[in-house]
Amino acid sequence: MTEGQHEIILFYKYVHIKDPEAVAEGQKQLCEKLGLKGRCIIATEGINATFEGTKENIQAYIKELEKDQRFLNIHFKLSAGTGNAFPKLSVKVRKEIVSLHLGVCDINPNEITGVHLKPVELHEWIKNKKEFYFVDMRNAYEHKVGHFENSILPPIENFRDLPKVVEQIAHLKNKTVLTVCTGGVRCEKASGFLVTQGFKDVYQLDGGIVSYMEKYPNEDFQGKLYVFDGRVTMGFYTDDDKHKIVGACDACKESSENYVNCANPVCHRHFINCEKCLKKNSGKAFCPSGCVLSRHGRKISPLQADLV
Repeated sequence: MTEGQHEIILFYKYVHIKDPEAVAEGQKQLCEKLGLKGRCIIATEGINATFEGTKENIQAYIKELEKDQRFLNIHFKLSAGTGNAFPKLSVKVRKEIVSLHLGVCDINPNEITGVHLKPVELHEWIKNKKEFYFVDMRNAYEHKVGHFENSILPPIENFRDLPKVVEQIAHLKNKTVLTVCTGGVRCEKASGFLVTQGFKDVYQLDGGIVSYMEKYPNEDFQGKLYVFDGRVTMGFYTDDDKHKIVGACDACKESSENYVNCANPVCHRHFINCEKCLKKNSGKAFCPSGCVLSRHGRKISPLQADLV
């Protein structure tokens, strides 16, 4: 397969699915038939998926998916693939398509969520210098390599940290707040949660950051977009001179967009490590400030890592 013939599709929809196991089995069979690889999560609250395949087969997938009335009117995000963005196909049934883990406060986006703001509307907001506040709802390691200018970047380790975000931005309850994330799925719940916490004017970027970058590739978003596939990061730059590196090596703080996984087999934390630091450590990367072992809640040094 020649370069340029693969495509990656990213999408979600919050819709009631009475039989998630049956839908998951159907998705698995369809993807295997079309040779698609990637990840798909099915829950009673909806579907969340990203796949890679040939452009022809991605279009065939969309056509088959839309035969199911529950999956009409989905905003599909398409981008260039590499042919090896995913190692395999994974289709799973879970309780939620985005795990908020807030118990009785779990959010149903079909009942409560922020107002969807189209990329063109956001562009006008920025152009007209409207007073509003970006709140990046992605994990810290994601927004470290790229984010909208002047964004509030909470140190989120996982989506369960959302209540901590509320504490950090409590002073904005009467301001216009815009939540952003990669493709939009997390912001459906995140923006809804802000509404339940007393925020008066809450929006979410429709289609996520990826949709804005596709429409305005050299504007407003700085750095690269972190993606959950073999590409790791992606840029939409039509002019490389406008690309600004905002990421920094966790070890030496020099500019870098090079992501690695901690070589400690118990850790595998994802962070930025420049080529120079990697070379200095013989190609192995360990958490510069020590690995945090979730099981024990204690840190270990890189020198101890091989002993764990």
